[in-house]
Amino acid sequence: MPSPADSAAVDLIIGTYTERLPHVDGRAEGILACRFEAGTIGPVRLLAATRNPSFVVLSADGTHLYAVNETTEFEGSPGGGVTAYSREVGRGELTELNTRPSAGVEPAHLEIDPSGRYLLVANYRSGSVAVFALEADGRLGVMTDHVQHAGSSVDPVRQTGPHAHMILFDPVSGDALVPDLGLDAVLSYTLSSDGKLTEHPDRRIGCAPGAGPRHLAFHPDHNHLFGVNELDNTVVALRRAGDSFKPTDVTSTLPAGFSGHSQAAAIRVSPSGRSVLVSNRGEASDTIALFRFDADAESLELVESVPSSGREPREFIFSPDGRFLVVADQDSDSLVVMEFNEAEPGLEQISSAPVPTPVCLQIA
Repeated sequence: MPSPADSAAVDLIIGTYTERLPHVDGRAEGILACRFEAGTIGPVRLLAATRNPSFVVLSADGTHLYAVNETTEFEGSPGGGVTAYSREVGRGELTELNTRPSAGVEPAHLEIDPSGRYLLVANYRSGSVAVFALEADGRLGVMTDHVQHAGSSVDPVRQTGPHAHMILFDPVSGDALVPDLGLDAVLSYTLSSDGKLTEHPDRRIGCAPGAGPRHLAFHPDHNHLFGVNELDNTVVALRRAGDSFKPTDVTSTLPAGFSGHSQAAAIRVSPSGRSVLVSNRGEASDTIALFRFDADAESLELVESVPSSGREPREFIFSPDGRFLVVADQDSDSLVVMEFNEAEPGLEQISSAPVPTPVCLQIA
């Protein structure tokens, strides 16, 4: 394995919680950043003070950043918000441009469409998706559409209504895929040139009752898709089938014989496509689960479950070269760096750094 010193330096942008909420005691001041190099985390600095920027996304050229404000009240009105920033590429500094209400409660995710003209926001608590036009200078423009999900599923606490959790654009069809934890389904939308969403019910991906779909990740071949289900701790492999996807395998993210509370969170695919990784959260299950993906059999095998060395591993991300994993341990206020050996395969912790309530990670 190459030495850690061979890894190039990059900027790491960190979304956080800043307030005490029912599920977290936020202790950060806003959007943070640090340098990541040779498997180590550099000093952390504040880029922008803002409320609960639990998810952030960069424009394709890195000149703008957008953050959710995961709140139940924003600027004096019920709901959450979205904030736009210009970004100085060389230094990474942020300047706030403007804000908009997110048209829903507790926005949890956002994504820029492939054309770069629109920003889509998933409002978790409300179970809705809002679309905002992006102005030429990066500001948030008018809301061009708002789609409210409807329905429920079997969990009497977490699935009494819709909960849109993520937005991922299909690199082949261009559709916006939206996992809804409350509906046990992944919805598929076409985004028109004027910023309108049209759902395709025939392309919905159904999940097992009580599964709770949370996040998605594409294989590098773009013909395989992986989904992590939060409530039943499963990961599903899917194959492209016409305009939709069909499951080829479903397996637990937990070791055989595990008992106790756990909720799956993030999912990533290694650059080679041979490995799929998932984070689990729970008092006895704060782990990164490492799966081998057999492309011929289209199946997943759990090969290792590694402690995250902290509490509530909410998110993790690969370094650009695929050799390191950076894990955001939300409730223990830390980032943990693991070296990834795909040949074995295996994960080994090599460093860590204190960071208040880290949630989202983006490489800049």
